[in-house]
Amino acid sequence: MLFNSLEFAIFLPIAFLLYWFVFNRKVRWQNLFVVVASYIFYGWWGWRFLFLIAFTSFCSWGSGLLIHKYRETPTAKLCHVLNIVLNLAILGVFKYYNFFVSSFSKLFSLGHADGLLLHIILPVGISFYTFQALSYSIDVYRQKLEPTRDIIQFFAFVSFFPQLVAGPIERATNLLPQFEKPRKFDYSQAVDGMRQILWGLFKKIAVADTCAVYVDQVFGNFQAQNGTTLIIAAILFAIQIYGDFSGYSDIAIGTAKLFGIRLMRNFRNPYFSRDIAEFWRRWHISLTTWFRDYVYIPLGGSRVSKGKIIRNTFIIFLLSGFWHGANWTFIAWGAYHAILFLPLILMGKNRKYLNEVAEGKALPSLKETGQMLLTFMLATAGWIIFRSDSIAQAWQYFGQIPHLGTPYTEGLLTITLLTAGMFVVEWVQRQREHGLDLQMLKSHILKFSIYYIIIFILFLVQKGAESFIYFQF
Repeated sequence: MLFNSLEFAIFLPIAFLLYWFVFNRKVRWQNLFVVVASYIFYGWWGWRFLFLIAFTSFCSWGSGLLIHKYRETPTAKLCHVLNIVLNLAILGVFKYYNFFVSSFSKLFSLGHADGLLLHIILPVGISFYTFQALSYSIDVYRQKLEPTRDIIQFFAFVSFFPQLVAGPIERATNLLPQFEKPRKFDYSQAVDGMRQILWGLFKKIAVADTCAVYVDQVFGNFQAQNGTTLIIAAILFAIQIYGDFSGYSDIAIGTAKLFGIRLMRNFRNPYFSRDIAEFWRRWHISLTTWFRDYVYIPLGGSRVSKGKIIRNTFIIFLLSGFWHGANWTFIAWGAYHAILFLPLILMGKNRKYLNEVAEGKALPSLKETGQMLLTFMLATAGWIIFRSDSIAQAWQYFGQIPHLGTPYTEGLLTITLLTAGMFVVEWVQRQREHGLDLQMLKSHILKFSIYYIIIFILFLVQKGAESFIYFQF
């Protein structure tokens, strides 16, 4: 079920009314309803995959109880390791098995490996809910979290439908306690959630989907395009993937607010970053902090020698790239960003920019503007690798860029106006939670005028329920 579909427009108000007016007497009933609603939401794509998410949830819940029961013994460690191996094995079979078989076959010239390939569908959101379930058992093992004996509560934590298929990847330490306490309806929180949903829909439908038309046409036939068109398409893909994924996150966070749940922020205006390190502190925050806490820090983090810091950085970026998909392009994309990190690590400047750009000012300085443009250009070059089907295709795309010419311009004016509108709003609102956080506006007429203008634009540009890019991961 897509957030931008008619089905979800019907599903959400029904779920909201049942949650607050029928199942609101006891927290256990609310949690049970969350599980049922989430399984309906997820099962809309394919009911067979419900068994997989239920199995993953049950194993992680059971391992948490066993780890706690046998804590500080070899048995606890065994349960912990087995749960990690089991979860990663499931993810590996569905997402990476064919990739490894094909790559191994090509590496050793073993001929066609078609007979060994599995003809299975990648379950939507498997990478997201697997990592979410793993965070629970790891935190229980580290004794940062008491395990829950309430299986319904735990299933609600893993399957909570707003963030089930594309994040944010929530931590058990943040989300699970919210399912333990009774939830009361908060009008102001719900209204803010609706604003955030609207802003997310604008970024997805008006910006990302509009950019996608141009991007798909160019990337689908890039060999016949001149360099100017290729540059424009790369920039628009950078905007598309941001509008698409951050739009999804805004809708997810806003929807969760309707149900009295607070999810972590997943994007903080990454294209306003002054270097690539700041970019990664602002892009897909739930994933980057997951790798930081569960991989980077256990490897020694930044409290080791420069050589080991570089090693750790390459490990998490290669893993991050591989997490995105079973293709060498994603691994190359991760390696590319690790290389961009190297100068910052060597100069000790990888944590230089922790504040908001142009804090307290209306406009950035010339230096900050240059830094943001350079960071955006570097990120955009990476997105070419990310968007390509193969390393060879990415190389060919880069190779054609120097051959400039008259650009393909169909739809560019509309795209430019919508994109400019998005970035202007996000620049003005960069210190707020989302673009339509309009608490500073006292005029209700002005507020509702903005809302109706956005709704009008959505109806004007709507072309149908387009899937979200990150559903494939």
